[in-house]
Amino acid sequence: MDVIQEYKCPCCGGGITFDTESQKMKCPYCDTEFEIETLKKYNNELNSEEPDDMKWETEPGKSWDEGEEDALSVYTCNSCGGEIVGDETTAATACPFCGNPVVFSAQLSGSLKPDYVIPFKIDKKAAEECLRNHYKGKILLPKTFKDENHIEEVKGIYVPFWLFDADADANIRYRATRTRVWSDSKYNYTKTSYYLVHRSGNLSFAKVPVDGSSKMADDLMESIEPYSFKDAVDFNTAYLAGYFADKYDVNAEESIERANKRIKTSTSDAFLSTVKGYTSVIPESTNIRLHNSTAKYALYPVWILNTVWNKEKYTFAVNGQTGRIAGDLPLDKAAYKRWLFGLFGILGLAAFGISYLFWLL
Repeated sequence: MDVIQEYKCPCCGGGITFDTESQKMKCPYCDTEFEIETLKKYNNELNSEEPDDMKWETEPGKSWDEGEEDALSVYTCNSCGGEIVGDETTAATACPFCGNPVVFSAQLSGSLKPDYVIPFKIDKKAAEECLRNHYKGKILLPKTFKDENHIEEVKGIYVPFWLFDADADANIRYRATRTRVWSDSKYNYTKTSYYLVHRSGNLSFAKVPVDGSSKMADDLMESIEPYSFKDAVDFNTAYLAGYFADKYDVNAEESIERANKRIKTSTSDAFLSTVKGYTSVIPESTNIRLHNSTAKYALYPVWILNTVWNKEKYTFAVNGQTGRIAGDLPLDKAAYKRWLFGLFGILGLAAFGISYLFWLL
């Protein structure tokens, strides 16, 4: 079947033709000229437009897609017979009907079984007290936050961690300077000497933790470190009863990059602390080689507290062993402005005082 192609003027809608004089497409009605390439793009855009499609899916539900049910696990509570639904990473939870704590042993079997667990050392009340203490001394915290915010949820969770052991051999090169300043009756002098500084050595790392759960923010988990491994025990599901727990969904291989970053940062800091007596020190080259590297799987205790204030949610994490807490707090903008104004006022007075002393001299 033949297809009729017609070009319409975008300005007036009239039929347009190719004008040999201008070598452009021209509308004989409004005399508007168009570059052929421009008109081609415009025509393609018109042809690609589709009519409205505003149909509704009114069926009450659809069947599961292939493999979709594999991510869900259904268990029957031994206490009340209610069904408990967990995802593929749920290892311990509580029955939503009777509150009975349950552990999904199958989620922690075989290669998924943790090597160690650090049991909770502080309870729920202590975690809430840690949060209240966290408010103290925060001069830029809104005064009403402590009184009006309420704790919406407190959960004790065993978070999966990968613990990396390794020996590190390192070579680091720095570019350093020493600056000497002096003056005589005529001139001020500055002498800068340049040095290449080398450091070589080895460090041993034990139990470098990397969060193995995608549900937990890595920076939040690292903010409540350290954990003391002296309290770690061989894994037993009994420790999970009454708490929530996840199995890892970020495996050891996927955690290596973050472990390497932590080891590299610690090595660099340790070596840099030995470079002394220079005005400036800049790392130029770092080479770190790991050997005897292994990874173990452990569950670490974390209290998660969610609070609500001014319809906004604030999440805090508390180290379930030490009580160390981390989380964002709201800012009293008016108090911040007053503080900033006062700071600049003090700096201004100090500058004036120094200038006045120089004037007296």
